[in-house]
Amino acid sequence: MQINSGSLSNGGVDFLQVPVWKRNVAMVYQQFINYPHFTVYKNIAFPLRKQGLDRSEIDRRVRRAIEQVGLQGFEERRIQALSGGQQQRVALARSLAKSSQILLLDEPLVNLDYKLRETLREELKTLISSQFNAEGIVVYSSTDPLEAMQFGGDLIVMDEGRILQQGPAVEVFEHPATCRVAEITNDPSMNLWTAQLDGDRFRVAPGLDLPRPERMRDLAPTDYTVGFRANDIRIEEGGLDFEVELSEIAGSETIIHLRRGEKRMIARVEGVVSLQMQQTVPVKINTDWLYAFNSNQHLVHSPFGRTN
Repeated sequence: MQINSGSLSNGGVDFLQVPVWKRNVAMVYQQFINYPHFTVYKNIAFPLRKQGLDRSEIDRRVRRAIEQVGLQGFEERRIQALSGGQQQRVALARSLAKSSQILLLDEPLVNLDYKLRETLREELKTLISSQFNAEGIVVYSSTDPLEAMQFGGDLIVMDEGRILQQGPAVEVFEHPATCRVAEITNDPSMNLWTAQLDGDRFRVAPGLDLPRPERMRDLAPTDYTVGFRANDIRIEEGGLDFEVELSEIAGSETIIHLRRGEKRMIARVEGVVSLQMQQTVPVKINTDWLYAFNSNQHLVHSPFGRTN
């Protein structure tokens, strides 16, 4: 694939002028891309042989990578005899063995089952931190907000090919620059309602107001979009009545889709909660964690401090 304009370089080296097998880059794809006619050992060794390394160095790197990903004893196993998780470990080991300065990971865990994905995610974090020094570059692509946050580091939020925000993961999570960033970086997406600030209340809809937090006392009385996360909602007596549109058990949590008039929101509550569709439940929103965005949908106030 050719770039449309400009150049792609690192350390003064233009990648477009260097053959693929000579570039100091390793990549792990979403699919299990391995050489099916090779053994595990030969799969990992192949790019090292292309680099012209001597046999002893190749053997040292291959065996170290195999140990790093926990595939000892599988060296002579054919790829077709491996599980999906083991095949992805082979692809990861091949990238690690290259000792490249740049490692690119394109949703490497998305095709794995939940249990294995959790295990490999933790292993990846450890491997990356031990394998790459301060000068190394690791780019991990994910559509899972939780996964992106768990890796920490710098976060780049993209939508339709455009960068919306970048910075330390914690900073992006606490101060999403726009409503769209707030939606992308939360799962479920952050609940967003248009509202008018009137005195000490955000007027959302007839019969639906949210108290203005004291920290927002200096906000001008105008139109805003208020945001709150799914885990800042409680099913609790004394709250406003909402209708249950859908209730989904997600492991040790329950995801509840709620509606009041034309306003909808998604709650995430701890434990398994048995609710029926169209059931009416009392709901309270913890406005201590309320966000405020202006009419252009840019953040003006977060629970972690005012933006501007």
